[in-house]
Amino acid sequence: MLEFGLEDRLPSFRVDLGRMAGVVDLVIETTRKAYPSFDIPFHSRWRHFVTNGDNRWGDIAGQTKWSGRAARARAEFDLAITSVFLDAGAGPAWRYHDPKTGSAIGRSEGLGLASLAMFGGGAFSADPSEPLRADAEVLTNLDVADLERGMQISATNPLIGIEGRVDLLRRLGELLASKPDVFGSQDSPRPGGLFDRLAKLAVDRRLPAPTILTELLQQLGSIWPSRLTLGGIALGDCWKHPMLTTADATSGLVPLHKLSQWLAYSLIEPLQTAGIAVTDIGGLTGLAEYRNGGLFVDAGVLAFRDPEAAQREHEVASSLVVEWRALTVALLDRVADGVRQRLNVDATSMPLAKILEGGTWAAGRLLARERRADASPPVKVMSDGTVF
Repeated sequence: MLEFGLEDRLPSFRVDLGRMAGVVDLVIETTRKAYPSFDIPFHSRWRHFVTNGDNRWGDIAGQTKWSGRAARARAEFDLAITSVFLDAGAGPAWRYHDPKTGSAIGRSEGLGLASLAMFGGGAFSADPSEPLRADAEVLTNLDVADLERGMQISATNPLIGIEGRVDLLRRLGELLASKPDVFGSQDSPRPGGLFDRLAKLAVDRRLPAPTILTELLQQLGSIWPSRLTLGGIALGDCWKHPMLTTADATSGLVPLHKLSQWLAYSLIEPLQTAGIAVTDIGGLTGLAEYRNGGLFVDAGVLAFRDPEAAQREHEVASSLVVEWRALTVALLDRVADGVRQRLNVDATSMPLAKILEGGTWAAGRLLARERRADASPPVKVMSDGTVF
């Protein structure tokens, strides 16, 4: 897609790599403000459980008497998976009113704190004496009112895609129950059962990050709303673009898997805490979502071929959105190379996961806030709460 863009052949966007130096400068400046020593954690859901230096999950986990490292890992998998599945764009109006600080917190950070509060309060547990778990039977029977309560949703505090989020968690619960060999080998079926499967796949307590993604796609792929299929298999966050023609069955397909990769990044730290070294972290791509993608539009690297398209709403499956998201993934690699060159570091010490966190996501949000009062992305996308 980027190659076509550089040849000025794409239907929706023009690409100006002359603006990339400014993007690299902004990403480095943004990273330095957040992490002056450049000791950057991975981009993951765990960052949203920390607010103003208060590590909410760290406090809960530190006060819990775990029966072993695996028990903690299962709980952290439960939390990460349910929280990420609730993490599609919240929209500009919704806020989580944090009872601990009184702050009103929107978007991903608010969704993170709200989902953590639900999890910590036992909202997904079938056992009142063990709140820090998510059980298949509870997820399967979740209703909209449960999520409205936990997410503080009301007529004056609307959340985009509430039905889609609930449906996704129900599908998750049904899937967990249908695969007890995968998700219930050491316990009743729960998302945390995936930890036990990944632990078995580790060789000498080492596990490549792409293996995490592979397992997520293979084991959880069927929960995504049915869109494109290939050979009877639902492809999830995979779309078509007319430019990408090939001679086989994958012609036109653009696999992005934003939420699955966001989840793969978010499972690295629980695995590490459990004593499993995660290798080849650079084997995951950048995330095709609206903060990273918005960075390139707002910085002028990407420009609408039709200026009026910026004012219209677009379906997730539209060629414009697919093009934008695919270009985002390719351009993130270019930014990462530029950041490393400027800082004189390599991909091992500064993997893409750190540059995303430092980084591109925060820089995209910064530009959105400067350019639009509601900090919305520069591409208007109709979201159902299950993509990004």
